[in-house]
Amino acid sequence: MSKSKYGINTICTHIGEIKDEQFKGAVSPIYMSTSYQFDNVGVKRYPRYFNTPNQEHLSKKIAALEHTETAMIFGSGMAAVSTTLLAFLKTGDHIVVQNTLYGGTSNFIKEEFPKYGIEFTFTDGYEVTDFEVAIKPNTKVIHIETPSNPLLTITDIKGVADLAKSKGLITTIDNTFASPVNQNPVDFGIDIVMHSATKYLGGHSDILAGAVACSNAHMEIIWNVAKNLGGSLSDFTVWMLERSMKTLVLRVKAQNKNAKKLAKFLDGHKDVKNVYYPGLKSHPQYELAKSQMKGFGGMLSFELAEGLDAMQFQKELKLIKSSMSLAGVESTVLSPHKTSHALLTQEERDAIGVSDRLIRFSVGIESKQDLISDLEQAISKVKKSKLQTQELKTS
Repeated sequence: MSKSKYGINTICTHIGEIKDEQFKGAVSPIYMSTSYQFDNVGVKRYPRYFNTPNQEHLSKKIAALEHTETAMIFGSGMAAVSTTLLAFLKTGDHIVVQNTLYGGTSNFIKEEFPKYGIEFTFTDGYEVTDFEVAIKPNTKVIHIETPSNPLLTITDIKGVADLAKSKGLITTIDNTFASPVNQNPVDFGIDIVMHSATKYLGGHSDILAGAVACSNAHMEIIWNVAKNLGGSLSDFTVWMLERSMKTLVLRVKAQNKNAKKLAKFLDGHKDVKNVYYPGLKSHPQYELAKSQMKGFGGMLSFELAEGLDAMQFQKELKLIKSSMSLAGVESTVLSPHKTSHALLTQEERDAIGVSDRLIRFSVGIESKQDLISDLEQAISKVKKSKLQTQELKTS
């Protein structure tokens, strides 16, 4: 495990920067070339090989944040997930997958793995025992996500890592919702950490990227597959991501603070049925979350009371945006059953608790009272509409 001697804000600001030797600029220069000299050079650079100057340097920042030896930048979070899993699985192998996770990952496994002859089992729950009973003689990998998307379930990272080590298995985790500010899975024994860098690492809703962080030995295996699949990222976008990550800690800590306050507000609201946020003491895995997270994150989900239309509620919001993604500085909401989990069947969504009334809330950095006021006015309008509909039916 590699851990920088610097504090996390210093890592975000300085680790991985490229020094501008010619003009002495304060920010890293961009190397946009797709062709580099091949003879008489120490490193044979080629964009598809994930080793251009901007890619190489930003990887150092991500590795330092995740306490790993190395990291790699991808063109999207799904490129990071798919490349990593395919690097460690072949025909005849088996993977155990947590049942509550990002819908795109679930869909990738269900649609693509049968083509490769790779077997998979989704756990019945997210307790360590659920993973243990799903292990087969040909199991090679256990994949988890915590906090999970969209129900914010918490999985025992160390428990799963210890189980995997006792069986000689590789562990992978999607750490997107937590970000390296709130959680470092490698410290609990996880082998490979993945991110949709589109989310908190980018943080401004203008970057599509992915990242993987792990040991040098595991990265060599991943790289050998990655160079063949070609999910590299342009150096301009890499440069934008490096710029964005300088404020990662400041953004995430502000989002943590806001999310906890908004979760408490919604949890006490008479027109809200359920709130899912690991920072609430009522959350069933609150103590576990507290033991493995440094902050509870900026993501929460909630369900309105029976009879209140979730889609109308989102349309009535004035400040909070209805948006397909998450983790930007602006607050956003969406309905998982229409977006992140739309590729699942209704039966599959029902099985994991993703109802039509579930709203995923990515809390931004706005003033808390402005966000509360927006939520209140939207709920009020939905209630009024419900009453008017009831009056029409009885008249």
